Amino acid sequence: MTVMRRRALLLALAAQGVAGRVLAADYPTRPIRFIVPYAPGGGADAVARILGRRVGDSLGQSILIENKGGAGSILGTDLVAKSAPDGYTMLLGQSGPISINPAVYKSLPYDPVKDFIPVVMTNSYPYVLVVNGKLPANSLQEFVALAKSKPGSINYGTTGVGAANHLMTELFSRNAGIKMTHIPYRGTALAVADLVAGQVTMVFGDPVSVLPHMRSGTLRALAVSSPQRSPVAPEVPTLMESGYPDLEAVAWHGVLVPAKTPPEIVKTLNAEFVKALRDPEIKELLSKQAMQPVGDTPAEFAAFIQKDIATWKVVAAAANVSVE
Repeated sequence: MTVMRRRALLLALAAQGVAGRVLAADYPTRPIRFIVPYAPGGGADAVARILGRRVGDSLGQSILIENKGGAGSILGTDLVAKSAPDGYTMLLGQSGPISINPAVYKSLPYDPVKDFIPVVMTNSYPYVLVVNGKLPANSLQEFVALAKSKPGSINYGTTGVGAANHLMTELFSRNAGIKMTHIPYRGTALAVADLVAGQVTMVFGDPVSVLPHMRSGTLRALAVSSPQRSPVAPEVPTLMESGYPDLEAVAWHGVLVPAKTPPEIVKTLNAEFVKALRDPEIKELLSKQAMQPVGDTPAEFAAFIQKDIATWKVVAAAANVSVE
């Protein structure tokens, strides 16, 4: 490379850097797309709409929620991974597509670490082990004893092969020394509906889906998967308290943007989401969805994702679960 060409290249790179800083300084100047890789109506959709409205008002631009469900949340996640890194396309990520899919899928069209920049973890929540209210088991110990007395006759519902609650149930079964039959569904609502109807015996569900049925008595909660008891159901013991010290997991939502998004934009988005998450009104709205606000830094969120991916790879291997 000649001296002149080298100088031209350096000038071009410098100009790109200046342009990126100018772009970040003016950001945002138009509406922002907020991709939810699930169908409308679920917990992820609720979180995106609660926070999107508040952050959009603060930024002075609309945040447009787009539900892009399909292929186990892969379609919407991949859409953001391949979007322009300009801060105008965000992902409402979740443990499923970011942490669990790499553990169970042999190949993915996106890399959850290399293709995204974590902005902020917005909230977390546990999985709740629930059974039909008529089942003669009032504790986890009684449920395990019942399952051992009827090997293979107890079935459990999940949101699909390789889903978090599938892995959790398989791992629990192995730790408890019981054998149950897996019944996969296309979503939590369908699995919970069949649990209420008595078509399946147990489900590891999310709090939003199971709390109304717990309160009505149609479902009975036996344990939560988080290290501590959940504020939305403090009467329910953890798996660790119930005799399974190695069983713990939390699900989460968080904001991610495409790799190479300017650091100034990431910093702006983090500040806005953290501000929203600290607002008492937003906290109350999230608590009604059984979600616990978080609001960490991009670095903390990135470190958590790395650890979460490693954790679920161990779980998937132990449960011998994989998806082509």
